[in-house]
Amino acid sequence: MVNEDYNTLKQQLHDRILGKMDFSKELGDDDVKRLIDSEIALEARERYISLKQKQRLSKDLFNSLRKFDLIQDLLDDPEVTEIMINGPENVFVERNGRVEATRERFVSPKRLEDVAYRMAAVADRRINEATPVVDTRLPDGSRVNIVLKPVAVDGPIITIRKFSDRFISMDRLIELGSITQEAADFLKGLVEAGYSVIVSGGTGSGKTTFLNMLSGFIPEEERIVTIEDAVELKIVNHKNLVRLESRAGNREGANAVTIRDLIRASLRMRPDRVIVGEVRGVEAVDMLQAMNTGHDGSMSTIHANSAADVFSRLETMVLLSADLPLAAVRGQIASALDIVVQLGRMRDKSRKVLEICEVERGEEGKIKINPLFRFVESDNSTSEKVEGELKKVGELKKTRKLEAFRGREQS
Repeated sequence: MVNEDYNTLKQQLHDRILGKMDFSKELGDDDVKRLIDSEIALEARERYISLKQKQRLSKDLFNSLRKFDLIQDLLDDPEVTEIMINGPENVFVERNGRVEATRERFVSPKRLEDVAYRMAAVADRRINEATPVVDTRLPDGSRVNIVLKPVAVDGPIITIRKFSDRFISMDRLIELGSITQEAADFLKGLVEAGYSVIVSGGTGSGKTTFLNMLSGFIPEEERIVTIEDAVELKIVNHKNLVRLESRAGNREGANAVTIRDLIRASLRMRPDRVIVGEVRGVEAVDMLQAMNTGHDGSMSTIHANSAADVFSRLETMVLLSADLPLAAVRGQIASALDIVVQLGRMRDKSRKVLEICEVERGEEGKIKINPLFRFVESDNSTSEKVEGELKKVGELKKTRKLEAFRGREQS
């Protein structure tokens, strides 16, 4: 059976099964599987269908009716780290850091739209022509961005960032060459002592993974509140953990719960640490105020190409939400933040810690950066393979928190 004939048969069976499904009662997966197998058996009386084709039809029809259609196989493929769907006929994936086209095709824009609606519904998100852009997540924690018409001119656009089920430890990052043991021990001590840290980097540099790993260093007895657009952080070994997720508004745009709302609410929950998945807008001012009002050791991520860019981005975000003198904004940032960890995705697709910097208040209200560790490429680097080491280049100046923590440990 050629591929075109297979797709035609699959669509015919799909429509027939939908017509026989009783939506007045709850159907379990087993009920749907029995209905699928029954229809395939009936069809096999009219034409020859090999055992292999029957198995494929059964799997594909179940995915289209109960899961995420042809995307499901890509979601189940452990080698695929990102899925990019540019309309019904263009499906791309990332494997081992390389983007490649697939042969997968949706039979119609409508089928792709159905998958988009199903994905949004998983996390109780609403998407329609009035709200054509949504960020959501799947049950396995994968991050999903969906764009529909009229914004998406060529049909639904779905971008899925998959996350590993297993927790990536600092030991694993050291093994991969993303960070050195010395720098890892240094960061561990800072997190334990309550230094406020922001992890920055470009798209795909591993910010969420690194933030998740840093959170594992927070002492178990401390209360953590995490705040995210779509839940991605997987903090382990902390029972006193509160996870908050923003909510989009209804069709009229009312009843939305923003990151900013959640940061304000978190301060009434008696947190020791507030972890914001990503700061990208006016919520920056609330995050900085939280860090400045007794919530030492709070953390977040931000999109920035360098440690210096972090501060200009934060300044812009704060000024969007409040009419404050620039000197006052810079003072808030310098008081709130202690450490910036800059990540990067290298030309060989590896992810590395490029810089660890201390944040200081400089002269005339300016922010000063004190580099502590910096990645230095070696002469062995090539265009295909990046070689180098994260070298210590400076000493920590703000040692009060570290000394206080060590004093508590000894007493």
